[in-house]
This record gives sequence, structure tokens and C-alpha cells, in this order.
Amino acid sequence: MAVGTAEFDFVRTLIRERAGIVLDDGKEYLVDSRLNTLAKQEGMEDTDALVGLLLEKKEESLILKVVDAMTTNETSFFREMHVFDGFRKVVIPEITRRNAATKSFNMWCGAASSGQEPYTLAMCLHEARELAGFKTTFVASDISQEMLTRCREGVYSQLEVNRGLPAPMLVKNFTRSGADWIVKDHLRKLVEFKEVNLIGTWPLLPKLDVVFLRNVLIYFDIETKREIMRKIRERLRPGGYLFLGCAETTLNIDPTFERVTFERGCCYRVPE
Repeated sequence: MAVGTAEFDFVRTLIRERAGIVLDDGKEYLVDSRLNTLAKQEGMEDTDALVGLLLEKKEESLILKVVDAMTTNETSFFREMHVFDGFRKVVIPEITRRNAATKSFNMWCGAASSGQEPYTLAMCLHEARELAGFKTTFVASDISQEMLTRCREGVYSQLEVNRGLPAPMLVKNFTRSGADWIVKDHLRKLVEFKEVNLIGTWPLLPKLDVVFLRNVLIYFDIETKREIMRKIRERLRPGGYLFLGCAETTLNIDPTFERVTFERGCCYRVPE
């Protein structure tokens, strides 16, 4: 049975205030499915009991767990392979040519989730011959402490590595440990994981060449999207690239960005 109206309104107000995510009417089932597991973990009967306790005590540690549960999203290695083909074949070569004098390459992935996308990008960076001799800075962030812990641990099940990860890349970049696979040190060293709330204060970042923020904007209202895009634009170097999800666009949000197409995909660029 779905959560009640009062409980749902409380949760969606909480998630909007803390994470900027908009839960539309009719998403009671989503709240119930995400929070019922958390309720059981906390020794409660169901979602209603969990939300009732929050309404009564507003305990910060429990609020953070609720936000974590509601902001955990679907991910996989090399999700939508054409995106990473464009990154490897078009974006990396262009940026390394442009930055030949400074020998620097700075990138941010703003939605790390459980780490598959950041480690996919790290594999791309590791394989890129153009980056030899470059100082590469790569920050990946998420709002969820639970997800960041998973990222730093770098441990994935057989099912997770089977989803999108080519066998040669698996053997080259992961070590088998029982039924799991662990990310090797050469990839770990490429990525720094940080906690960042996209609607909060952002940390100091170097001027960026590439930003990956895929499948995140769809959860925000239009004004929040515009503010996030403004912050990204300010942090990108002229000519810097932004990768969004396939269902996302800068159109009607920030007209400053230029659309760049490559085989089977696209991204966006700040004009030089």
C-alpha cells in the first residue's frame, strides 16, 4: 500500500529542500518502494512508521538516510557507449591540442552514484595516449555519503561488471576477489571523490575542461536547472564541454551553450 498523502507531502518537501529533487503527484509508490527497505533496516514496520518518526523527532541522521535512499539512481559501466566514444575520439584529442602549452586536463563528474560512470571515465583517461605527460585532475561527486563510500571502496558484483563492461577492460582494470571485482589502484588514483549537493555550495574546483552531469537535471525544476547550468558555465574554460543525459538539453535553460554532435550522440560546449 502506498504512503498516505500527508506522509508523501512531507517526504517530497524534505527531498526538494535538501536535494532540489521534484517529486510529482502520483510518485507515492516510488517513495514507498525506496523507503520501505530503509524502514526495515531501521527496525520499523513500514514506510509510514519511518515517516511518522521523522515527523515527530526530525532526527538529522535519519533525514540523511532518507535523502540517500531517495537520490540513489540507476547506473552502469559504459552506459550508452556512444557517449564515451565521443568523449574519447572527439573531446579528449581536441582539449589536449588546445591545452598543449599548459599540459593540464581538468574534469568533474557531478553525479557519481555508485561509481560506475566515474570509473568508466577513468578507464577512458587511462587509455588516452593524448594525455601522456598531462597533469589530469578528475573530481567525481555525489550528495549521498553511502554512494561515495561505495565509490571509494570500488567493489562490484559479477552482475554489475557484466552490465556494459567489456571483458578486456574488466581484466585490465579490476582484480577478482571471491564473487566480486575490485577496481585496481591505477584507476583509483585518477579519481578524487567528494560530497557535493548540487543545490548547495560547490567546492573549489580548478577551471574545468569537461563536465559530466548525466541524467540529473531531469529531477529539478526549471529555475534550479538554470542555476546549476550557470554555475557549470562559470567553471568551464572557454571551449569546455558538458555532457548531459540523452533526455536532457540546454535548450530553454541556458542558450549560451553550443550543441556539438558526433556519431550517434551529442554534447554541449561553452563558446571560445
